[in-house]
Amino acid sequence: MRVLVLGGGAIGRAVAESLRGEFDVTIIERDEIRAQALEESGFNVVRGDFSYTATLLKAGIDRAELVIITTMNVDTIKKTVYVIRSNNREIPIVTLLPDDVSLDELIARIKEEYETDVRIDHAISPKVALKDAMVRTVEIIGEGKNAKLLVRKLRELKAEGDSLLILMHDNPDPDSIASAAALSVIAQTLGLRTQIVHGGEITHHENRAFVNLLGIDIRRVTRGSYEMKRYPFIALVDCQPNGNLTTLDQEDYSRIRIIIDHHQILQHLEELIPDNAFLDIRPEVHSSSSILAEYLRVLNVPLSPLLATALFYGIYVDTKKFSKLSHVDLKAIEFLAGKVDYELLDKIEHPDISTETAEILARAILNRRIYKNVLISNVGFITNRDAIAESADFLLRMEGITTVLVFGIVDDRIEISARTRDVRVNIGAVLREAFGDIGSGGGHAQSGGARIPLGIFKLAKDKNSLLRLAEEAITEKFLEALKVKES
Repeated sequence: MRVLVLGGGAIGRAVAESLRGEFDVTIIERDEIRAQALEESGFNVVRGDFSYTATLLKAGIDRAELVIITTMNVDTIKKTVYVIRSNNREIPIVTLLPDDVSLDELIARIKEEYETDVRIDHAISPKVALKDAMVRTVEIIGEGKNAKLLVRKLRELKAEGDSLLILMHDNPDPDSIASAAALSVIAQTLGLRTQIVHGGEITHHENRAFVNLLGIDIRRVTRGSYEMKRYPFIALVDCQPNGNLTTLDQEDYSRIRIIIDHHQILQHLEELIPDNAFLDIRPEVHSSSSILAEYLRVLNVPLSPLLATALFYGIYVDTKKFSKLSHVDLKAIEFLAGKVDYELLDKIEHPDISTETAEILARAILNRRIYKNVLISNVGFITNRDAIAESADFLLRMEGITTVLVFGIVDDRIEISARTRDVRVNIGAVLREAFGDIGSGGGHAQSGGARIPLGIFKLAKDKNSLLRLAEEAITEKFLEALKVKES
């Protein structure tokens, strides 16, 4: 590419030096001494005033493919842009921009003075560029700080013991599973043996495909079990000690040494765990997988296609198919994209649906009740908890429906999933308000879940009565929290 650099001063020379070798660079410089010095350094130099047509033509403005203006003088920039556009309407122009002038103001001044429309493709303010560079540097230091603190903590644990239990929430999703797998890899590079565990079921057909296709070694554990007690240290990933994590006894909290999560910090968390625990909790990030990808990038840990695919899919799911992204999420996607096995990703995203899931979905459709734009459905007694969430996702696509709640009874508890596309509703807060006093509830603005022990509902004389009582109570509490009247 043929590039004209207008001005051979400190900035112009530095730019030309950086481009030389990869591009065909010509510098235009009117100062004789400076021009001679540039020529002696091996640059191709045209001597003259770059704001004059004759000089630009001599430098080959008609054949050039990019022009870079390095002066900060506004009058010179205005005249130069006008002359360039008079001789080459299409060539991209990059110019420095004085701090006290905006690009729109500069173009308006050229139009007013020369009575013609011009286009400047890129304008760089040194002040803004310096600020952006400082912010990027601070971000890099911040990234490095978190990763280094994690490594320091893992090394401390290795000095005291040789193994780490990595605990996810009871019914882990791809973000939780991928994050746990990434932490396991980091810990293993430092010599720790690891085991990834959870307390519930992985029943969602996509999540089962995710685990099976990626070959991630995870185990189900129960509260108080030997598997929970035999590890000296515990790391919590994508969860905190609350309602969606039922495997921890009170005495287990003293062994928690690491918590990595992107959900809002649990109140009084510091009172529950040791003072020296490593905490990286970032509610502004939309996926725990993004945080773990940052660690891997900063620490330069070798990344297999399987782990890259797992983290990429974890981000994809938790950011609602990349519809809401923080800068940490964006950096993680950029880091992972070239390492992903996309054939494998397609198999994970489109597995065959099980017969049980199809039956529960059909039941959710048949049992739906609609209150204005709110849909509530009872799928009855089931074993596949994740089918509740899948049903909620599906029902939200119905015309005229903006908020959905689906519930079913699994073992000795009522499981609830809710979704909304109403921007005025924070469904996580609604579930917390509706069911926090009789169970647990929470989540994000657009999706959430709740769990209620059967408790007094067990007094019902039969299953049908139990379902009816549960549906009445859940409907009343949910609509009240939504401030929607039954009709």
